[in-house]
Amino acid sequence: MADTCKAPPIFETAEGRRLVAARTDPAWRLWGPYLSERQWGTVREDYSADGEAWDYLPHDHARSRAYRWGEDGIGGFGDTHLNWCLALALWNGRDPILKERLFGLTNQEGNHGEDVKELYYYLDGTPTHTLMRMLYKYPHAAYPYEALVAENRRRGLDDPEFEILDTGLFDEGRYSDVEIAYAKAAPDDILMRITVTNRGPEPTRLAVLPQLFARNIWSWRPGALRPALAQDGDGVSAAHPDMPPMRLDADGAPAWLFTENDTNTHRLFGTGDPTAFTKDGIDRYLVQGEAGAVNPARAGTKCAALHWLDLGPGEAKVLRLRFRRAGAGGAPFADFDAVFAERHAEADAFYAALQRDIADPDLARVQRQALAGMLWSKQLYHYDMREWLAGDPAQPPPPEARRHARNSDWRHVRANDIISMPDAWEYPWFASWDLALQSLVLAMVDPDFAKGQLLLLVDEAYTHPNAALPAYEWGFGDANPPLHAWAAWRVFELDRALTGTPDHDFLKRIFNRMILNFTWWVNRKDQEGRNLFQGGFLGLDNIGIFDRSKPIGNGDELTQSDATAWMAMFALNLMRIAIELALQDRTYEDMAGKFFEHFLLIAAATGEGVWDEEDGFFYDVIETRSGARRPIRVRTLVGLIPIYAVAVLSEAETARLPGFTARLRFFLQNRPDLASLVSRWNEPGQGRTGLLSLLRGHRLKALLRRMLDPAEFLSDHGVRGVSRVYADAPFCFPWNGRDLGLAYEPAESRSRLFGGNSNWRGPVWLPVNYLLIESLHRFHDYYGPDFRVEAPTGSGRFHSLQEIADDLSRRLVALSTRGPDGRRPVYGTSRLEQEDPHFRDHVLFYEYYDGDTGRGVGASHQTGWSGLVALLIQQCATGPADRMRP
Repeated sequence: MADTCKAPPIFETAEGRRLVAARTDPAWRLWGPYLSERQWGTVREDYSADGEAWDYLPHDHARSRAYRWGEDGIGGFGDTHLNWCLALALWNGRDPILKERLFGLTNQEGNHGEDVKELYYYLDGTPTHTLMRMLYKYPHAAYPYEALVAENRRRGLDDPEFEILDTGLFDEGRYSDVEIAYAKAAPDDILMRITVTNRGPEPTRLAVLPQLFARNIWSWRPGALRPALAQDGDGVSAAHPDMPPMRLDADGAPAWLFTENDTNTHRLFGTGDPTAFTKDGIDRYLVQGEAGAVNPARAGTKCAALHWLDLGPGEAKVLRLRFRRAGAGGAPFADFDAVFAERHAEADAFYAALQRDIADPDLARVQRQALAGMLWSKQLYHYDMREWLAGDPAQPPPPEARRHARNSDWRHVRANDIISMPDAWEYPWFASWDLALQSLVLAMVDPDFAKGQLLLLVDEAYTHPNAALPAYEWGFGDANPPLHAWAAWRVFELDRALTGTPDHDFLKRIFNRMILNFTWWVNRKDQEGRNLFQGGFLGLDNIGIFDRSKPIGNGDELTQSDATAWMAMFALNLMRIAIELALQDRTYEDMAGKFFEHFLLIAAATGEGVWDEEDGFFYDVIETRSGARRPIRVRTLVGLIPIYAVAVLSEAETARLPGFTARLRFFLQNRPDLASLVSRWNEPGQGRTGLLSLLRGHRLKALLRRMLDPAEFLSDHGVRGVSRVYADAPFCFPWNGRDLGLAYEPAESRSRLFGGNSNWRGPVWLPVNYLLIESLHRFHDYYGPDFRVEAPTGSGRFHSLQEIADDLSRRLVALSTRGPDGRRPVYGTSRLEQEDPHFRDHVLFYEYYDGDTGRGVGASHQTGWSGLVALLIQQCATGPADRMRP
């Protein structure tokens, strides 16, 4: 879709010119928001015997324990290896600890799984991070750590989560807005601006502590060199073995506090020197009152500029800091405000070019914040599996069980890259299908970075020697939906539209690796070689009647409708890429033919294996050892995913590939059963096109009848994960002496089947909706405006597939935008978020959305999923008027 739109002239702006220059000189990319919002509780930092990462390094330990593989902080900014890190700490005089990082519940503590319990918003950003802005809301009263844990632990699965807003701490504006902003005067000249505003009715006093610290690289092996920070006049000198000499200056003569970024072994383990300068030294000095906890010599590997701010009601104050190369000329703050003003203007010009067709200012605001979230969620992902499994020479040896720990069969992984994360707190690690979708959104503003992200996971440092792509940190060996080839094709198209130049070298590199990955799927996930696939939960946690990532017992196998459809889609994407490459190099024609044939074989097996003609739906099927087949006739997204497997080929292209065309005709003539089942090749559509799909008109209409029925899948806010018919009468399936059930659950999960806070049993998820929209547009490309479907089902009104796709896009965009009543569905009944002027225009992008109300549910900053709204807004900017509302 996007490739057919006019390309916005973003490369004609100052920021766009930096992106072009970065292709040969990456200097402008070397500093960015590369700290995670949560390093504690991640698999990388887990050195336990049992693999319980949340318990091994909990939030309570985070302030005192040096991290092995990364860093975290509020509004963090650092270089690509986090040699030096800037971040913010705060203390309101009442909190039991210094606020240095964001707090949330672990998977076991939350009644619906892990959950961040802070209020923060990503406001703005440019792709080269010349300007980055975020907002943190800090209550005046003591932060309720214990109350949040206790109340959520008390609540059950049927109860709502207890959120920070439910505590009443933000009522009457009794909090401070803390905006953290960075601007670059030069690639390694970093300006940090902190603006603190008292929103409350009474004066408040606040300690604001911008921090500079070195990631700990010295505690893990003997002889490692230690960086050094030391007060130097009014500022701080910074020496690092891997960096040029730097200097930090702070406006306003703050008090400088120094300590070491070392573990406080005395506090955590009862060993070591209790007077040592440690990571929590500034907290111990300021909050706990330990005068000797900071270094009187004013030196260390961690420092903070302590400012005490007294703020009257509504009053704001600004703090300014500058981190740049030592010896840089000029007073540090002489041009500070001018640089920020220039970078703001450049960011505005960049987004004005991108949003030139978006007339609605609220749409433009939502899109810009979605993209800001994507840019703020770029993190250093450092994880060397061999070192992690073996332990470090300067540390105690790991328990014997670590030899067989999580991911122990992925010893080749050696990650040390800036990667787009789904969420910088809740999911501060990559996931392969998340990354595929994120790359598509990032390609809107930074196609080179997007292409690099897709190439990253197919590199030998990530892909398994057997050609499997790593799924995600908690289980590299799990299977995510194989979306990489689709994402590569779409990013290629977006890049070509933006730049005017097709990057065939990128496409070749991806294609060659994807062939190997496709073969892995065929060999590993097709148990009987029948072109019917398994694959496990495939990203759809909690969607089934049992955990699909585990054996179902008795030696029986589960043939999955979605796995089979994903593979059909995979084959079509590889075919499409091969055709594009064959137009430049005829040697790719054979590969185009191979994947065409493989698609038809999968399509034939799909029709016989997981399609139910009587119901007009696709179902998972249990294949018993005795040869019996038991379809699980529950209507979920699993049965809609076959819509994704669609491609339209133009005669103009295939006419230039006589070898490919001859192979198609030969195959179809010799396998008329396949041709009649799935192909419209001999019935050209509009514009002399041919259709390849799992669905002929009958099957497509049968699925759309369910999908567009408000009593089933269609909600006001998009397509639900499970049919609503199971709201009052849950689905029941007898299995092994038990009755397994599945009910429609529109919001938080009432099942711990898979764990976590994920629920696919009814809510609206943007990624699967986006893929449905894309697929409907492809079908429309073939069928044209005369192919019309009743929508909504039962309304008596008929629409083209393009009109239906456009309407679904508008429903999804409307989740985050203001409706006629001025309210955003994402915020539900929250009066503060709907009405307060300091809340209502700061949009959060949730993991998923209530299937009935559109309220945001799950992770509150998962721009990695819901950032797709930025692309939908772009595609809807000039769309037709809404014609499908009842």
